[in-house]
Amino acid sequence: METYVESTRSRLDDAAGTLSVRLLGKLAIVRDGTPVKLPSSRKLRALLAYLALAPHPVSRSRLCELLWDVPNDPRGELRWCLSKLRGALDGSGVHRVVTDSDTVALRLADMSVDAVEAAAAVAEGIDTLDIGQLRALAELFAGDFLDGLELDRSPVFTNWLTAQRRRFSSCHVAVLEHIIGLLPPEAEEAAAYIDKWLELAPFDGRAHVALLENLARRGQIGAGEEHLAASAELFHAEELEFAPLRDAWQEIKARHSSASIAPSPASSAAPQFPIVPAESEPAATRRASLAVMPFVEIASTGGARGGLADGLTHDIITRLAKLRDFFVIARGSVFALSEKDIAPEDAGRRLHVDYVATGSVRSFLGRVIVSVELVEVRTARIVWAETFEHKPDEIFVVIEDIGNSIVSSIAAEITTVERNRAMLKAPNSLNAWEAYHRGLWHMYRFTRQENELAQQFFNDALKLDPTFARAYAGLSFTHWQNAFQRWGDRDHETGLAFETAGQSLLVDDRNPAAHWAMGRALWLRGEQDGSLLELSKAVDLSPNFALGHYALSFVQSQSGDPRSAIGSSDHSRHLSPFDPLLFGMMGARAMAHARLGEFDAAAEWALKAAARPNSHVIILAIVAHCLALAGRPDEARNYAARIRNTWPDYRADDFIATFRFDKDGEAMFRNGAKLIGLN
Repeated sequence: METYVESTRSRLDDAAGTLSVRLLGKLAIVRDGTPVKLPSSRKLRALLAYLALAPHPVSRSRLCELLWDVPNDPRGELRWCLSKLRGALDGSGVHRVVTDSDTVALRLADMSVDAVEAAAAVAEGIDTLDIGQLRALAELFAGDFLDGLELDRSPVFTNWLTAQRRRFSSCHVAVLEHIIGLLPPEAEEAAAYIDKWLELAPFDGRAHVALLENLARRGQIGAGEEHLAASAELFHAEELEFAPLRDAWQEIKARHSSASIAPSPASSAAPQFPIVPAESEPAATRRASLAVMPFVEIASTGGARGGLADGLTHDIITRLAKLRDFFVIARGSVFALSEKDIAPEDAGRRLHVDYVATGSVRSFLGRVIVSVELVEVRTARIVWAETFEHKPDEIFVVIEDIGNSIVSSIAAEITTVERNRAMLKAPNSLNAWEAYHRGLWHMYRFTRQENELAQQFFNDALKLDPTFARAYAGLSFTHWQNAFQRWGDRDHETGLAFETAGQSLLVDDRNPAAHWAMGRALWLRGEQDGSLLELSKAVDLSPNFALGHYALSFVQSQSGDPRSAIGSSDHSRHLSPFDPLLFGMMGARAMAHARLGEFDAAAEWALKAAARPNSHVIILAIVAHCLALAGRPDEARNYAARIRNTWPDYRADDFIATFRFDKDGEAMFRNGAKLIGLN
């Protein structure tokens, strides 16, 4: 924390005994307080910046592709640049330019690089910084990233440079917004921060409201009216909704109409301001929102839209919308903004969404390479980033395979962030969305006490939003757990699981989670055919719904088609490789292998399931039976002992009653129980 907070602009300019590199603004190097003179080569400067921000060593071939447009000797020019960088950066006995075999890297441990420090602060979370730390961070942003540096005939570098400039501009905006939100109402410095915020994000509704609030607080109502009129022309020219800004100004004027009434804490410089799409929900029932900006198709001649990139974007938007877990901006809106060359981060603020996903598609040496980022808009924090590679043998296979991975990862990361955020808030301050995610956090602990807490939060969510289908599905899951784990009367809890699943379907029968909940409830009732029908409907509605595929595996593993169970288990884990229910996915595969007589495989998958941190006693029972069937009685008895530490009188009858095995499966597992004394 102290490293980047202390790295103010003055430190970069006149630090003694240090080496500092400035990338935000005009590139500059300062050693012991004295500027270091560099050769005039633009590519030398570009190389320095790229290496400084690279998360790992970069191959020489990648650097040549990045900076040189087929010159006579690209590697020779790279060697010249590296030699000049060594002269500028290395010191006595200190080697900062590191070459190892065919890779190049910068050793940053004893250097100060403003852009690296700014990025580290944002990655750690600017919402955790106090006002002093934020001020110091804001001082780092002295200008555009690599201000004034452009390279001709270097399309790959140009794309990278554009992305970095947008990234750091977004970071700067987020820092300014958080500063203004923490400043006391009477702070005179607020105006300068607001002006800079508006300069960087002229269509961010919160920035305009902050300025209007500041003007009204100082009694400059006329200036506020003038700004509103100018803003109206600006918004209308861009075909953006202006009515919310006009309404906000009316509310601000009403609050400040009486000079005898002091401004309330709610009238701070950065009030919550709903510049939102028309389809948005009231604050009490709001849910996370996402814009998937059109992916960029990167060719050797530069970046352009179309082809695979457009197809992949459309597929991702469609699949995310089918999950019905959060609000996804429609394809037409994001493509319209992209056609105006609006940066993804700026588009996110204009659309007032919580997250923006963006990416690029590049064909290189017989591979399709797709890079994706998910950014939290108001903090400019990269929540998730990944690169996927695929052979371009079949275009539809590329879209299906990579698209599945992207959609599942985005959904999982948003759920994790929202769940963690909800855990930091006071329970009585949660809206329906936050209460639901707080319930998920407790639900996935898989203990009786935590399950009861999950029920409370799901019920709280439903009091605030009786149309919240996923909250009903979550409530059904807790009743299912009570029945399955024998934490309550099985028949009673089965009835409640069925009832709440039915309520989920009543409010949204297009929600895959509603059909998933109903499928599981029907399984509890012994209605396997109906269960499989509902679970199939869940994955038909959303092929990326990992829990639906897992539930299909679970049901099929006991008395259905075990081969199908294995396929569904694998697919669910492919879609959600870090799922809280991963132990169940593995356990279902173990039972399927056992039914096929593949006892060694069954034992190995059962052991993998038990190794998961949130696995419970029923998973241990699967392990014990599968190990016994695999001829590993000593290991099996160890697991049987662990089971009886929790459930002293546990027997094979309990294991059989927990599941819905066919006659052959029941006989097989009873035989395994006999081998280790669980009969």
